Amino acid sequence: MAKKVLVICGTGVATSTVVAMKIKTFCESRNIAVVVTQGKVMDIVRGIEGYDLIVATTPIPSKITIPVIQGLPFLTGIGVDATLEKIAQALS
Repeated sequence: MAKKVLVICGTGVATSTVVAMKIKTFCESRNIAVVVTQGKVMDIVRGIEGYDLIVATTPIPSKITIPVIQGLPFLTGIGVDATLEKIAQALS
């Protein structure tokens, strides 16, 4: 069964698209079945269900109970490999 990942950025458009593509490519290379969806912080505020992991490039509310991995390394290029490994661990 595929794991569900929600990629969150400020507007749910450009940044989350880049991050989502990197996560999909990485998971495919590791044979990790994953469904990656993009969204914005307001989507979380409205309520989300059914996700196994959130990767966020922007601060998100602390009330979220789904595991969160900071996605800033995807934007800076520093620590991307370590972040991808954290994602793999969280999805295994």
